[in-house]
Amino acid sequence: MAEKPKPNFKVAADNRRARYNYEVGEKFEAGLVLTGTEVKSLRSGKATIAESYADVDRNGEMWLVNATIPEYEGGNRFNHEPKRPRKLLLKAREIAKLSQGVQREGMTIVPLKLYFNERGRAKIELALAKGKQLHDKRETEKKRDWAREKGRLMRDKG
Repeated sequence: MAEKPKPNFKVAADNRRARYNYEVGEKFEAGLVLTGTEVKSLRSGKATIAESYADVDRNGEMWLVNATIPEYEGGNRFNHEPKRPRKLLLKAREIAKLSQGVQREGMTIVPLKLYFNERGRAKIELALAKGKQLHDKRETEKKRDWAREKGRLMRDKG
């Protein structure tokens, strides 16, 4: 079997439930405004973005709300607040596109993963997503189970 190419980035936090709870649409990559202790804490890989979301304020700025980056152990009195809102760095056109999706179509801006790119910068992958209802979640689960079962049958047969 061919070896998968290794990605050039290190994932600090992953929101695996997002694909189950939301129908993911267009994806965007954004930078984060972080303090030094937040970056060090992220590198340890203990951050969670499961309950977080992105929001646009009145000034046209995008903020990551409810993401938890735990305090850095060696940070003493200069440590950061774990759940503070963090500013996201996006182009004005991208912010406009995201805010229109939220206002007009009733979508949500969901973070999918928080990672360090090949240059060592902290980035977050955002997606415009629409919430799934219970029957949609069941349908997704059926498709995934069938694909798994089909793979087993093909492997056993061939």
